[in-house]
Amino acid sequence: MVETTTGDRPARTVQEAVEQLRAALGGAGIVLPSLRIDPVSGAHGDPYALVDLGRCNLVVASRVAAALRRAGGEA
Repeated sequence: MVETTTGDRPARTVQEAVEQLRAALGGAGIVLPSLRIDPVSGAHGDPYALVDLGRCNLVVASRVAAALRRAGGEA
């Protein structure tokens, strides 16, 4: 397993990208319970495997939207 990374360095693997995204979302108080590596594209170690954000409820979707607006400088 790849170590969790910090900072703004881009992920080098899809696992690292998932861990970075999970940590960043967690820092904003957001949990996407289905966040994972896409099982189909990630099955063979594809370096361009997809990240599956999964499904979430209305509350979580609203929190994600609000966090993105804050990050973009919108009110």
